[in-house]
Amino acid sequence: MTVLKLSRWRVLPVYMTLYLGFLYLPILLLPVFSFNNAAATRFPLAGFTTKWYASLWGNREMLDAAFNSLVVGICVSVLSTGLAICAARAVTRYRFRGRRAANGLIMAPLFLPEIIVAVSLLMIVLQVGAELSLVTVILGQVVFCLPYSMAVLTAGFDGFDRSLEEASLDLGETAFGTFRRVTLPVVAPAILSSLLVSFTISLDEFLLAFFLSGTEPTLPVYIWGQLRFAAKLPGVLALGSIMLALSICLLVAAELLRRRTARQLSTGAAAHV
Repeated sequence: MTVLKLSRWRVLPVYMTLYLGFLYLPILLLPVFSFNNAAATRFPLAGFTTKWYASLWGNREMLDAAFNSLVVGICVSVLSTGLAICAARAVTRYRFRGRRAANGLIMAPLFLPEIIVAVSLLMIVLQVGAELSLVTVILGQVVFCLPYSMAVLTAGFDGFDRSLEEASLDLGETAFGTFRRVTLPVVAPAILSSLLVSFTISLDEFLLAFFLSGTEPTLPVYIWGQLRFAAKLPGVLALGSIMLALSICLLVAAELLRRRTARQLSTGAAAHV
């Protein structure tokens, strides 16, 4: 027994180190090579430079793609969160026939291969004769981001104390006023968390944007196009490092908001015990 315990204590740290190294080492190499004073991505580094970052600001094509991603990300996060608010409130508040089936169908894109979803949406867009544009990218990414927003908001609505709404209605407040004055402030952190998560997913999403963007590429599609030219690789690494830092900041903010929501719900539940 003692031998097994000692073996476990020795093996687990090694396993954890190898696992984390396999997972994060390639990502950490991205910012390292973005400061290399040479186009080649190999050690030893030729020197330290920030010229690849400075060159990004004069790249009009890249800035247009970044603006497209920003527009798509904002629209997708607002639309997917708005739809998820209605769906999450209905699923957690009411009991109706087909509730589980409706919830399962909303979450289904999480388990479907993304390329299949992308091809299916492309076929629908072509069948109805619509032109590929940022609008089709937004509609496609809403389908993909809605399950993530739904998961975040369902957790926020699920722990909400309904007696607060009942007390507000008993005091003469309308249903909309109760939602605006009582429900919305409590679930606001979950809503903000959903906005950040869906924006981050939209910002990094490639396949749907590749199939549906037409002549208006988003930033991931632009980066994929630049990888065909070796001389432009350092600029892509610098751009990827900026996107990585932005994604980490957004996900950390979303996680902090989620924990704040959980603390508020647990505090509210304890106060009514």
